[in-house]
Amino acid sequence: MPTAPHPQSTDELYQALRENDQRPYGRTRTVTAEELVDAAEQFAEPAALIHALLELQEAYTYGSEPRKSPVVFARLLTLFDEQPDVFDERLRHMLFWRFKWVAHALRQLPEIPLASLRQWLTEMRDRYEKAELGLQPYYGQAYQLAAHVGEDTTHAYELWAARTRTRLSDCEACEICERALYHLTTGDDERALRTWEPVLAGKESCQEEPTRSVSYALLPLLRTGRTDRARELHLAGYRGCRRNPSMAQEVGRHLEFCALTGNEARGLELLAENRSLFDEVDSPLDLLGFLTGVEVLLQRVELLGHGELPAAGYAGRTWTVAGLRAEVRSRADDLAARFDARNGTTAHTDRRRARLDRAPLLESLELTLRPRSLDDVAPAAPVTAPAARTAAAVPESLPELIARARALDEQGHPDAPACWARLRALVAARDYTHPDDPAVGPLVRLRADLLADEASRAGDKDEFAVAAGLYEEAAGLYDDAGLPGQAALARASALLASAEIPEQDAADATEAKAAALTAAHASMVRLHEETPGLAPYLEARLLRMRATALGLRLQTTGSAEHVAPVLAEVDLLHAFATRHDVVGQISGALLLRASTYALSGDLPAAVTGIDALLDRLKAHGPAWHLPRTLGLRGRLQLGLQDAQAAHADLTESLRLAADWPADAVDTARLHGDLAQACLYLGRPDEALRHLTRSADLDLRHGSRTDAFCTYSNAAQLSLDLGRVEDCIALLDSLLAEPDVTAGELDDRLVAQLRLTRARALHAGEDLKAATAEFVALAAESAGWDDDPGSHAMIAAETAVLLGESGEFGRAREAADQALAAHARDPRYEQLSNCLRELARLQGQQQGPDGLADALAFLADAGRVADEARAAGYEARGRSLDPALAYEHGRVNAYAGEYEDALAALEKALALLGEPGADQDHAEEWAECVRLAGAVEGLYLERPAPALARLDSAVARLTALGHTDETEPLTSLAARLRDEE
Repeated sequence: MPTAPHPQSTDELYQALRENDQRPYGRTRTVTAEELVDAAEQFAEPAALIHALLELQEAYTYGSEPRKSPVVFARLLTLFDEQPDVFDERLRHMLFWRFKWVAHALRQLPEIPLASLRQWLTEMRDRYEKAELGLQPYYGQAYQLAAHVGEDTTHAYELWAARTRTRLSDCEACEICERALYHLTTGDDERALRTWEPVLAGKESCQEEPTRSVSYALLPLLRTGRTDRARELHLAGYRGCRRNPSMAQEVGRHLEFCALTGNEARGLELLAENRSLFDEVDSPLDLLGFLTGVEVLLQRVELLGHGELPAAGYAGRTWTVAGLRAEVRSRADDLAARFDARNGTTAHTDRRRARLDRAPLLESLELTLRPRSLDDVAPAAPVTAPAARTAAAVPESLPELIARARALDEQGHPDAPACWARLRALVAARDYTHPDDPAVGPLVRLRADLLADEASRAGDKDEFAVAAGLYEEAAGLYDDAGLPGQAALARASALLASAEIPEQDAADATEAKAAALTAAHASMVRLHEETPGLAPYLEARLLRMRATALGLRLQTTGSAEHVAPVLAEVDLLHAFATRHDVVGQISGALLLRASTYALSGDLPAAVTGIDALLDRLKAHGPAWHLPRTLGLRGRLQLGLQDAQAAHADLTESLRLAADWPADAVDTARLHGDLAQACLYLGRPDEALRHLTRSADLDLRHGSRTDAFCTYSNAAQLSLDLGRVEDCIALLDSLLAEPDVTAGELDDRLVAQLRLTRARALHAGEDLKAATAEFVALAAESAGWDDDPGSHAMIAAETAVLLGESGEFGRAREAADQALAAHARDPRYEQLSNCLRELARLQGQQQGPDGLADALAFLADAGRVADEARAAGYEARGRSLDPALAYEHGRVNAYAGEYEDALAALEKALALLGEPGADQDHAEEWAECVRLAGAVEGLYLERPAPALARLDSAVARLTALGHTDETEPLTSLAARLRDEE
C-alpha cells in the first residue's frame, strides 16, 4: 500500500525525497524510499533515479537490511559506468563513499563467501585507483575485514592507520572508534579510552557516534575504576540506540553492562523496551551481537535464582528467563557457527564465549534514580521494604498466633499487621480448621478481625470507599460473634472512612467534606452513647476517632471556629486514657493536641506540646510513636523556618524508624519531609535521594499515585540540577510501568511526567524528540476543558520548540491555541515569554523576510501585556513591558531596521528606569544598553553617542558594584574605539 501520493513530476519527487530524509530510519522510511524509486523510473531523468536509489540504499543501510543494500548499489554502479556524466561531483563522492557501505553489508551476511568479500575489496581498490583516489579508505575496510574474520590484524592496522586521511575516509569519530577497538583487543584499556576521549566527550560525532563508542567503552571504564563516567555514558548512550534495529549490537552491550553491574532488573526493563528487535533486525551480525548481550543478561538472572521471572522475547508467546535464554542460546550459537564456517576461524564463537564467561565487574552500581532489584520485578514481589530490624517471631501455634495478633492490635503495635497477614494466609487455605478454643472464639470473629485489618490497610492507601465497605462487613460479623464493642468500633471506622470519600459532584468540595465530617462525628457520639460497657481500649479508640474526625474537619476548612471542638475532644481522650492507663492513646491525644495547635497556626505551642510528648515517650513509650512524633516536630521546625533543626529531627526520626516496619511509621513521608529540609539547606542532591526513597516506599506499599507524584518532583529536581539523563531515565522507567501503559494511572499525572520528560529532552538537545512529545501533549491537553491554563502553557512551549525547529507555520498555530486557552484562564507571563521568544527566533532565522510575522508575535505579546496591566498582574520574572520593548529592538535589528530598533531600545531603557541594587534589574538594563550601543555604534555608524552611552553606563554600574555587568559594555566600547 502506498505511504504517500505518487509524485507526478521530478520536482514533486525531489520534495518527497527531502521529506523522507527527515523521517527516522525504519520500515516507514524504507517503504517510502522503495516507492520513490518506482516513481523515479517513470521519468526520463537518470539524475532523479540516482537520487532515489541513493536514498533507498541509505534506508536499507541504517534500517538494518544489509541484504538489500548491495543490490541497490549495483544498480548505481551500472548507471555510473553507463552514464558517468550524470554524476556531478557530489553524486560521484557519494557513490565512492558507499563502496564502504557495501563492504560493511557483506561482512554482516554469513551466506556471502569470504572470497566474495575479498573480491569486493579488490573491486573497491581498482575503482579507487582508476579514479585517482587515495587508498586509505580501502585499507580501512581491509583492516575491518581482518578484524571480523579473526586474523592477525597488526599488519592490516598499520597499513590503514599510518596512511593520510582522504575526503573518502570514514569520519573522525568512526576512525577513532576503530583505533580504540584495536587497542581494546590488545588488552590496553587505558590506551583505548584515551583514544576514545574526543568521541566520548562529544567533540567528534556522526550518525552512529558517540553511541557506538559509548557501548564499547562501558566495560573498560568499569575495569579502570571510572564508574561514575560509565554510569553517565550508559544513560546517555542507551537513549541513543534503544529500539533502533541498526544499533541492536549497541543495545546488547548495554544489557550486558546492566548484567555485570548488579542491575539485572534494569536490564530486564530495557530488554522489554527493545523486544521488537528480536524480529526487526535483519542483519545476522547485528542480531548475533544483540542476542549475545541478551544471553549475558538472562544467564546472570537465572544464576541468581530467578529463572522463572517473565521476560520479553520473540513475539507470539510468553517467555520466562530460563526459556528465553535457551532459545537465544540456540539461535546465537547457530549464527556464530555460520560466521565461523564462512570465515574459516573460531573468532565469533570465541568472542561470544568470552562475553558469556565474563564475571560481574561490580556487585552493585546505582545506575538510575530508581534502582530496582529482581525481587521488585517478580510477580509476587513483597509489598513492603525489608525492615532493618528483625520483627518479633510469629507464633507457630494457631491459638497463640490469634491471641498474639489481637494483643498487638489492641496496643496498636506495628508488628500486628504481620500476624494478621499470616493468619489471612492460613484462613484462606482450603484445609483450614478453626481451633475449638474458647479463648480464641468463633471463626466469625476471626474473619471480622481480618476484615477490619484489611479495611485499615485500604484506608492507609486512601481507598476510602473500599475501607468503609469492609468495616461495615466486619461490624456485621462482630454482631454475629456477640461482640457489640468491636462492632461499634468498626462502624465508627466506617463512618470516618465514608466521610473522607471525595464528593464528585459537590459545588464546594471543602464545604461538602466538612459537612460529612461533622455528620460522622455526630454519628460517632451517638454510637458511643448507645454502646455501654465498652472495654477501655475500645472506648479510647472511639474517643480517638471522634477527635480525629474533628481534626480532619479543621484540616479541611482551616477555620478558627473549628479549633476549640477538636481540643475539647482531645481533652476527653487524654483524661480517659490517663484514667485507664491506655498508654498508646495518651501519646495519641498529646500528638493530636500538638497537631491542632499547628493547624491553628500556633507553631510555638505545637512545638512545646511535642517536646513534652517526646519526654513522655522516652520515659513511658510506646517506642514506635517516637519516629512519627519526631517527624511532626521536624515539620513544625520547617514551618518555623529552622531547616537545620528540622533536618536533625527528621534524620533522627528516620534512624529510629529503621526499628519498625516502614508503613507503621510512615517512613515514606519522613523521607519526603527530609527532602524538603535538604532543599531549604541548599543540599539538593541529598534531597533528591530522599525523594526517590520516599517514592519507592510509597510504591512498595501500594500508594501508586503518591509514589508517582513524588517521582515527578524528583524528576523535576534532577532536571533543575542539570542531571538531564538521570531525569529522562527515571521518567522512561515510570512511563513503562504496566498501569501507565494500560491507562490506569491518572491521565493528568501521566501528562505531567511526559511534560517533564519533554523538557528534559529539550535540555538534552534532542530537539526532534522533545518537539514530537510536546506536539502530542498539546493535542491531548486541548481537550482539558476543566484546565485551559495548563493547555495554554503546554501549547506555548510547543510553539517555541516548533520555532526552534524553523517550523513557524505550525508554531503560529500552536501559539494561537495557547492564546485561545489563555483567554479562558490567563497565563500572562508564560504567554508573553512564548510570543517574544517566537519573535526572536523568527527574526534571527529569517531576518528581513521574517520581520512581519515576528512583529505579529510581538503585537500579540503587547496585547497580553495590556491585559496583565489591566488585571494588576505583576510578573515574577522580567517585567512584561520593558521585555517587550527590548524584543522589538532585537527583532528590528535582525531585520536591518536599525532606526526602529534603536527607538524600541530607548523605550525599553525608559521603562526599566535607572539601575539600582537589584542584580537582575541591573543585568537586564546593562544588556539593553549593550544592544542599543551596538545598533547605534556599529550598524548606524554613530560611534560618538554610542560610546557616550556605554561609558556612562559603565560608570553607573561600577558605582553600584555591578562589575560583572560592565564587561560586555567595556568590550563593545573598546571595539568601537578600535574602529574609529
